[in-house]
Amino acid sequence: MVRYTSLTHPYCVTSIMNPDSEQLLAIDEPNFSHLPVLPQEVIAGLAVCSGGHYLDTTVGGGGHSRLILQAAPDVQLTAIDQDEDALAAAKKELAEFGERVKFIQSNFAAYEFPAASFNGILADLGVSSYQLDTPERGFSFRHTASLDMRMDKQGSLTAADVINEWDEREIADIFFKYGEERLSRRIARRIVEQRPFSTTTQLAEAIASAVPRKYRYGRIHPATRAFQALRIVVNDELKSLETFLAKAPNALVPGGRIAVISFHSLEDRLVKHSLRNSPSLQVLTKKPITAQESETANNPRSRSAKLRIAERVNS
Repeated sequence: MVRYTSLTHPYCVTSIMNPDSEQLLAIDEPNFSHLPVLPQEVIAGLAVCSGGHYLDTTVGGGGHSRLILQAAPDVQLTAIDQDEDALAAAKKELAEFGERVKFIQSNFAAYEFPAASFNGILADLGVSSYQLDTPERGFSFRHTASLDMRMDKQGSLTAADVINEWDEREIADIFFKYGEERLSRRIARRIVEQRPFSTTTQLAEAIASAVPRKYRYGRIHPATRAFQALRIVVNDELKSLETFLAKAPNALVPGGRIAVISFHSLEDRLVKHSLRNSPSLQVLTKKPITAQESETANNPRSRSAKLRIAERVNS
């Protein structure tokens, strides 16, 4: 794991209960995972303090929010998420904290950040284990499901719209830009030849048939990068992240921290440069913090996680 220094404030909590304990991992909703990525590192990095007000912009199942609320008895938390299923699960998971938690359904880019209001802001980017494991959401080709991929189920654009209606060049471009897929044009050509597609598995099979045999049995499925690109486009993820990173620092009090966990290079690059170039932030992590082997063994999702932290400086 990348080590970091000077991330703690005096009188602030810098350690938490064992993340393997039953209390931390108690699951009220059987299909929604509450296992947070980089739990110790997030709490230490945010320097959670007694009396502080924190903003979890991607509450998901409530795992990180629970740790923040447990850090001190008078911590307040605002929890937002654009996924109504996630928000419902978080309300159950955090019910014991009562009025200490305020819930808001919103994309973090659309949230109206109140100036100088929070001691810490957290964003855990990407798709959750719950979303991947819920077939009807269409995020994964492990299950046969409709080509959806909307994090906000009220959104108008679906993966099926992109695959079945966009032209070949547009599809190839998004695979290359957002999936970093070298065989993007070859794959796009096969998709246009065989469409329309209605299910995730149909699309994954078409993509696999488009690549050379040596790529079909590699470390990752040949459809992985294309599915990532579709999800990013359907949810306008990078534009939303850019907007969030521009707005969030102004919502921190002086000395407040922002912590962002990313899961692929496009996100991490944007986070790195946005934090570094913000005139109101001082970056505390020269290199991203990554998970230790003990965590990756228990939570495979943590293998690709990268945590970057910055602190609001006095204006």
